[in-house]
Amino acid sequence: MEWRASHILVKDKELAQEVLKRARAGASFSALAKEFSTCPSKASGGDLGWFGAGKMVKPFEDAVKNLANGGTSGLVQTQFGYHIIRKTGER
Repeated sequence: MEWRASHILVKDKELAQEVLKRARAGASFSALAKEFSTCPSKASGGDLGWFGAGKMVKPFEDAVKNLANGGTSGLVQTQFGYHIIRKTGER
């Protein structure tokens, strides 16, 4: 199984909550990633491409597995900060 996802990564929990609120209110996920994410993937709107099991840290992978296609996660904390994840594919 492989998944495709985009994410927004921020260090500050309050900022992450604000960005999540905007994403859930209908703001462009890609635009939010470009503006707020600290991950290099922000240049591509947060797109991480396709990845399989074991390629991402466990909390991130678990969140992606549990999302429906097109779904957006709540805040997912890892050692990198707070992620907001949108699942964009599964194969």
